[in-house]
Amino acid sequence: MQLSWYPFDLQLKHTFTISNYSRSYTPLVLIQISHQGLTGYGEASLPPYLGESQESVQVFFERVDLSSFREIDIPAIHAYLETLSPHHTAAKAAVDMALHDLLGKTMDQPCYRLLGSDPAAMPATTLTIGIDEPEVLFRKVQEAGDFRFLKVKLGSKDDRRIIETIRLVSDKPIYVDANQGWKEWSHALEMICWLQEQGVVLIEQPMPKELPELTARLRQQSPLPIFADESCQRLGDIDALKGVFDGINIKLMKCSGMYEARQMIARARALDMGVMIGCMNESSCAIMAAAALAPQADHCDLDGPWLVNNNPFEAPLLEDGKIMLSDRPGLGVIRL
Repeated sequence: MQLSWYPFDLQLKHTFTISNYSRSYTPLVLIQISHQGLTGYGEASLPPYLGESQESVQVFFERVDLSSFREIDIPAIHAYLETLSPHHTAAKAAVDMALHDLLGKTMDQPCYRLLGSDPAAMPATTLTIGIDEPEVLFRKVQEAGDFRFLKVKLGSKDDRRIIETIRLVSDKPIYVDANQGWKEWSHALEMICWLQEQGVVLIEQPMPKELPELTARLRQQSPLPIFADESCQRLGDIDALKGVFDGINIKLMKCSGMYEARQMIARARALDMGVMIGCMNESSCAIMAAAALAPQADHCDLDGPWLVNNNPFEAPLLEDGKIMLSDRPGLGVIRL
């Protein structure tokens, strides 16, 4: 197997602002793995909070040697990648999805079928709306016409204004992601109670990940389910979150790819916790990798292709707010 890669800047339709930073693009590293005349595609998406860069990911890829693997042995290759670095999860996720794409093409089967997902169980995806001024919020809500759920970023001094502005033009159910932006327990509880009255149905990461005791106390009194995002990176994090959160948000870039994400789903289910499949700012490649697992989740936040101007892959089909899984072999993505 031969690995090749190149950097790519994914340009966002709107400046993306959350509780602690803004950006107008997201750096990616796109990869290809060639094997027996077939090509598998993958990508590493690199938002600031992951702590990876295009340069560090390319240095990691320079260390990856897949020539000794004669077969597409995903568990063995994951074990090998872990020996190279305990970090670089986005880079590992890129390799992981390219391997799954290759495996599906080798077996002439779509990845979702190999993973045991039922397309009929696909949850509707949210469309994310970042922190912004009223006129831009109006425009973003208008662009969400094909989506049944909105996901709104909060965690600033303008939280109530943002929700009130959106409610002027939309009555769609809202997921809220505070990105650790509420520092005080009493404020977080007050906000959640108010948000329930505004038609919010779920809260992600209301408080800093360093405050699990306060988050557990908040969960006990919260009228809405609370899901972990920054507090849940990889499989080994989940057990400690039981009783602190109602569920977890699994992102391929955090957990090193589809292989570990599938294990995380199983572990969360064993602990009777809810599951969301989420994303960074990503192209259709990573989104379709996550979508192959999304029917096994309760909630879905896979909106990347609809938030960018220069998607390097064909956009997925959206029907009734749900991503349609392709029956093409592998991830089903087509390079533009």
